[in-house]
Amino acid sequence: MRTETGHVVRLENYKQTDFEVTHVDLTFRLDPDSTIVKSRLSLKRRPGAKPGAPLVLAGDELRFKGLRIDDVDADPKRYKVTAQRLEIRDLPTRDAFTVDITTEIAPSQNTKLMGLYRSNAVYCTQCEAEGFRRITYFLDRPDVLAIYSTRIEAKRSEAPLLLSNGNPGEQGELGDGCHYAVWHDPHPKPSYLFALVAGDLARVSDSFTTRSGKPVELVIYVEHGKQAQATYAMDALKRSMKWDEDRFGCEYDLDIFMIVAVSDFNMGAMENKGLNVFNDKYVLADPETATDADYANIEAIIAHEYFHNWTGNRITCRDWFQLCLKEGLTVYRDHEFSADMRSRPVKRIAEVRLLKAHQFPEDSGPLAHPVRPVRYSEINNFYTATVYEKGSEVIRMLATILGPQDFKKGLDLYFQRHDGQAATIEDFIVCFEDAAEISLAQFSLWYHQAGTPVITVGSTYDAKLQKLTVQLEQSIPPTPGQAKKKPMHIPLRVGLIGENGKEMVASAINGIESSGDVLHIRKRKHQVVLAGIKSRPVLSLNRSFSAPVNIHLEQSSEDLAHLARFETDPFSRWQALNDLATRDLIAATNAVRAGDGVQCNPALVDSLLATLGDDRLEPALKGQALTMPGESDIAREIGSNIDPDAIHLARERIITFIAEAGADLFSAILSDTRATGPFMPDAQGAGRRALYLASLGYLSHGKMSAEEILAIYDAADNMTIRSGALLVLAHEYPESVAAKKALVDFESRFSDNPLVIDKWMAIQATIPGPQSLDRVLQLMATPHYSVENPNRIRALLGSFISGNPTGFNLADGRGYRFLCEQIIALDQRNPQVAARLLTAMRSWRSLEPIRRENARMALGEISAQTSLSPDVRDITERILA
Repeated sequence: MRTETGHVVRLENYKQTDFEVTHVDLTFRLDPDSTIVKSRLSLKRRPGAKPGAPLVLAGDELRFKGLRIDDVDADPKRYKVTAQRLEIRDLPTRDAFTVDITTEIAPSQNTKLMGLYRSNAVYCTQCEAEGFRRITYFLDRPDVLAIYSTRIEAKRSEAPLLLSNGNPGEQGELGDGCHYAVWHDPHPKPSYLFALVAGDLARVSDSFTTRSGKPVELVIYVEHGKQAQATYAMDALKRSMKWDEDRFGCEYDLDIFMIVAVSDFNMGAMENKGLNVFNDKYVLADPETATDADYANIEAIIAHEYFHNWTGNRITCRDWFQLCLKEGLTVYRDHEFSADMRSRPVKRIAEVRLLKAHQFPEDSGPLAHPVRPVRYSEINNFYTATVYEKGSEVIRMLATILGPQDFKKGLDLYFQRHDGQAATIEDFIVCFEDAAEISLAQFSLWYHQAGTPVITVGSTYDAKLQKLTVQLEQSIPPTPGQAKKKPMHIPLRVGLIGENGKEMVASAINGIESSGDVLHIRKRKHQVVLAGIKSRPVLSLNRSFSAPVNIHLEQSSEDLAHLARFETDPFSRWQALNDLATRDLIAATNAVRAGDGVQCNPALVDSLLATLGDDRLEPALKGQALTMPGESDIAREIGSNIDPDAIHLARERIITFIAEAGADLFSAILSDTRATGPFMPDAQGAGRRALYLASLGYLSHGKMSAEEILAIYDAADNMTIRSGALLVLAHEYPESVAAKKALVDFESRFSDNPLVIDKWMAIQATIPGPQSLDRVLQLMATPHYSVENPNRIRALLGSFISGNPTGFNLADGRGYRFLCEQIIALDQRNPQVAARLLTAMRSWRSLEPIRRENARMALGEISAQTSLSPDVRDITERILA
């Protein structure tokens, strides 16, 4: 294990390599414990390369077996080699030459699941970000693009299937029970996109014809017996390919596109050129085992990885500081795809919920960093919500500022200008500047400045002059390494809702640049005057969440209720309800801590029930409206001196108030048989089921007994209703006979399906209360849990640590000590997963003093370890800084 620390990589130090790799010819002789890898590199000196410069190649835990230069065994005096590095000196004087390297690796012993590993009898690779160096010595960086040819040899009995990137070539028998297959990828790519899969898997086939008439073979490989569960993934792939052609003009460029579903995978999926490797969680689905959320995730992630073919593969990033160039842009594209496939307003609400739950806390804590960082110690720790989700929001703002026509022109120019290149953020921005003939210098600060901007708003209405004056002031809190920030270009969508519920339009807007309903905030302060306003309007700000900012505006409950009833922008209507609920939940939390009685604002109850009774709204939007801000959301808004127990109790009491007031409406929803009818994984059916389960959650707070909920569980014919009913039972009636019976039944039904058992573990791990830790320990002792599988770890430990504020944040510190023990142990096996679990502690300083001190002591215990991986060391030091 690498344990070196203190090595900081800086953007300002970027330097092109002295050597270009034009071709990589790989030969693998697969063996679980002794795989031989032969790598032939065709190299060229770059113009201007330093004379006599050595060739320095990166490795990671490699066993060096041999080196040849221009087909001649290299004199050992000409090179220096360790498991982590190969330096070759006295290279041929001509510009072009070859280097052949032989290494030995042990895939079955690779518990990090980076590089080439073998799990469940399947060989698999994961090379992003720096996994290729765990296969062979290489210039393992994204700006080194080469054409790859791969020959794979293996025992046919162990691996009848041999796959790699590109198009298939020669294949045949070797005579000793082994066979081989050759693959060639004609498109230059960086090493992080290399892939190899070998094993015994079942094949699901289909085809797609591109708009230019080119046939493409589509194949999804899954474990035997699970072929039927890949049907939806294949459908999502075909819809993704068609949508990308129609929306962005991006056509697929190989003869075959393959997806392989594997059970042991650190990430969600990987966009390797022509051979995507997926966590099987995001491929396999049928109504009995997958929820509506699973179907939606499969659709989105299949699309995301396919869209990378252009935004990530055809055009990659020059260095890892430019990671958002491929990830933020591709997240934006998959968001747009899902919005077109499902409900755009509901999708937007879900996106913002995710952004605020994960990226906003990141931006306000010790792990804050710009969308494009300028330094890192461990690149694996920068696959963050800031790079992905905020990066997507930056692209969305760019589209808002430019408008659809100029945004399309700019993106087309980017594809045309940089196809086949490793690009930078500057390259990307210049394309839009050239296409739209504008400067985006101030807008580019979104890539360079960390922190969530705050817009403070005040307004006055002059009835006599019929004008509304709005004061806007932007500020950005200090973040690590950035104490002072420059004003940003913030596109803020604004609406005015009149007393009669109709939208109002100003006859003139002065004091700020505007385009349509967008105000372009560029200065620290603006005084905006809207003329021709005949009566006092209610101000609606950041419609459709046009910018990832926090709005500070003191609005009365009456104004928020007015927006919740009349706002024509569905997102802003939801936001008004959410703001009303958040305000009430914070007040209730303060009352609990003070020992006072909890009150519920009638405006909140009336607004929610009015929304529920509005037949013009789709069920999915109603389901989102009924979903109260979570306990972590409330803690984020409170900001400091957090008491998770008080938040939990306050939230339960507010929900009970709403449940009692809306009992008849909730009961009517449960009696609608359309929600429990034949299952279809479409947006309309998913919306009805979401509303059904939200109503069930409210009815569990008093009107509906555990036995009645058990009856719903028993009658369910799909996983969405079954697991939803189980969650309500386990969380609201954890000690009831009905809950225990349902949990036993669920385990018995699905004991042979690990992905479904993950749901069973996650439901129990998130049952609130002080008994949660004991429950988690008991589940860890069952055969269902495996420390070797990232999905099992995330389902149990991840759910407990991140999704159970009262159970994890025990006042006596037991939860933090448990986390400390698990991180230290897991770090020895899989540093990436350990480091990501540890990020849940990023907001520890916001806890009340007793919990805060207990958390600090646990983090200190991790920090005191002398053999931490760079991944965990980096996160620990930044959290404690």
